[in-house]
Amino acid sequence: MTSTGIGAEAGAQAARTRALAVLRIRGRALAVALLPAAATVILLAGGSTGHFVGRGWDTARWTVGALAVVVLLAAAGVALVVARARPAVSPTVPIKEESAPDLYRMVRDLADRLDVPAPSAIALTPDCDSWLEDRTHPAHGPPAPKGGDELGTPGLHRRAPAAPVLVIGSPFLWWMRVGELRAVLAPVVAGTGPSAHPDIAAARRFVRGLDAAVAVSAAPARRPATRLVCAGIAWVARLLLRGCREHATLMERGVAAAAAERAQAVDYGLRIVAQEQVGLAYAGWDRLLTRVALPAWRMGRWPSRLDAGVVAALTELSRRDRLAEGFASRLGERPACDLLEEPGLVDEAASLLAARLFHGGPAEPGPAWSPVAWQEYPDEVVDRTWRTEAARLHRVLDALGVRATLDPGAPDPGGPTLARVLDHLTDPTTAASDRPPCLPAHDDPRTSAGDPRTSAGDPRASAGDPRASEGDPRTSDGDPRASGQDHRTPGHDVRVPGHDVRIPGHDVRIPGYDDEADGEPTGTERSAALAAGLTAALAREEHEGAHASTAGTTRPGCPAAAGGQGGPGSPLWDDGALPLFPLQPPRTARELLADHVKAMVCCAAVDTAGATPGLDWLDGPALLVDGERAADLTPRILSLIEEGDPAPLRAWLVKSGIRPEKPVRLV
Repeated sequence: MTSTGIGAEAGAQAARTRALAVLRIRGRALAVALLPAAATVILLAGGSTGHFVGRGWDTARWTVGALAVVVLLAAAGVALVVARARPAVSPTVPIKEESAPDLYRMVRDLADRLDVPAPSAIALTPDCDSWLEDRTHPAHGPPAPKGGDELGTPGLHRRAPAAPVLVIGSPFLWWMRVGELRAVLAPVVAGTGPSAHPDIAAARRFVRGLDAAVAVSAAPARRPATRLVCAGIAWVARLLLRGCREHATLMERGVAAAAAERAQAVDYGLRIVAQEQVGLAYAGWDRLLTRVALPAWRMGRWPSRLDAGVVAALTELSRRDRLAEGFASRLGERPACDLLEEPGLVDEAASLLAARLFHGGPAEPGPAWSPVAWQEYPDEVVDRTWRTEAARLHRVLDALGVRATLDPGAPDPGGPTLARVLDHLTDPTTAASDRPPCLPAHDDPRTSAGDPRTSAGDPRASAGDPRASEGDPRTSDGDPRASGQDHRTPGHDVRVPGHDVRIPGHDVRIPGYDDEADGEPTGTERSAALAAGLTAALAREEHEGAHASTAGTTRPGCPAAAGGQGGPGSPLWDDGALPLFPLQPPRTARELLADHVKAMVCCAAVDTAGATPGLDWLDGPALLVDGERAADLTPRILSLIEEGDPAPLRAWLVKSGIRPEKPVRLV
């Protein structure tokens, strides 16, 4: 075994061959840049010896010389940008050796068994992955002090000061046992051997420099001359990257193959079992972020123990899927988080970084961005979310001019009620028993004799059919859909074709309510107008939050507040484009309406039937009625907003003892 860690593995030899191919491309680019200068030297030498004389040769010398100067200056500029551009660095939580001596000791022992250089430092990432990352570029930090590594972490690696940093997925530390983590990290740590080879290291620096040069050149420039220079540098860098792409890819594959081959002798049998835990950790982490953490982030709160929540989520998943046969004995072993001196503080730092990466939260906690413990989650996140969305729903109803009761002679109740939402979204043609007094049956244009869509079960039997409005060019005397009646709720101004809904102060096109998408409307006219109003209200709140963040204040859960610099790790990576990995696309108008109606139902259940907010580790916020989770609520709400049929939801309300006519408390 050589001192650089490269042995006779076939993968290592293939990686070195591809690295040399990358370096040859670099050499060819340098040769092309020097070619005009070499021609100039030849012409000057020929003139001085009396071989190339005459006006033509003099002109050639001046022309080629000028070209050589331009090419050399351009090449020097490109080389300077490639050398000085800061390569991208993954956002991580650094772990110093004094805060995790057992973890460093395990990694050092693993490197000794593999006969490779140990990583220079250890860092955690809020993701289910592990890798080696080169942070030796001067732009990544000050020079390492004597006796330490380039990140200022003392003592882990003393044989090769340029060794990469080991990045470990934080969910692995909390879910895996110590032996499982060691087995998973073995092939990763083995990659420090090929990384130390000078040819592979040089090829990687060249490719990373080209990639960083492209990123630098893509930055917006104010002056036209600067934009022209940046465009030229980007063109050269992309040209070289295209030439290196295949060789660089095969080089990395060779490095991975060499690392896997080297690690086969270390905990091979345990690694097979550990890989199963990697898949479980990823599944639990994904569910925890999208179902549990995201609602809290939107409220301006961030769960401070996400990694601990992975254990609870996966334990619940194993219980539901009947996979707990071997879990009792496995969970009795030492967890990998015990390798940390203060796992709670590390979990909190990783949880805050996860909120920044996946949602765009601020870098530091504050009054509008505070941590929340799991025991406080139902009251601080679930209940607040419901009441905030219910309040927004009633504000939009007020803006649309919807009365609290559809009976003109009945007095309005003293507060917001669920009955107001149900009455507004109910389609008068769905059920005669639920028809409001102010909308008699004979006013519905589709209840006249001869309309073929008045039969039960036809999903198009809705007062909000956009093809039934007056002035629609598709209506004719022979079309049973033609009618002069217009059943817009007072306060609505709805241009139904194409669903451009106009609300006072807003002009919104409803996403998710396109009647031309599949030939059938996806909701009633009333639900479309209400969904558009919610979309506009939420957009206005986010816009106000963005202005508040620029003025020094932050609205709860506003992603626009994430653009601030500073915080841990800010010199190493650019956080101006957060969130880097958004969990979900923006909610459609249909999803927003369903969430807000569900929030109103949950508020009514809590205030009138003694229900309680809860936390489901796999599904997030939950409504507990008599201690049981209400799992069949969503399809009943969709029936109301899509078909205008309140019967399934009303039956559930009666069964659960919920009083929709009683006012609820809002924020």
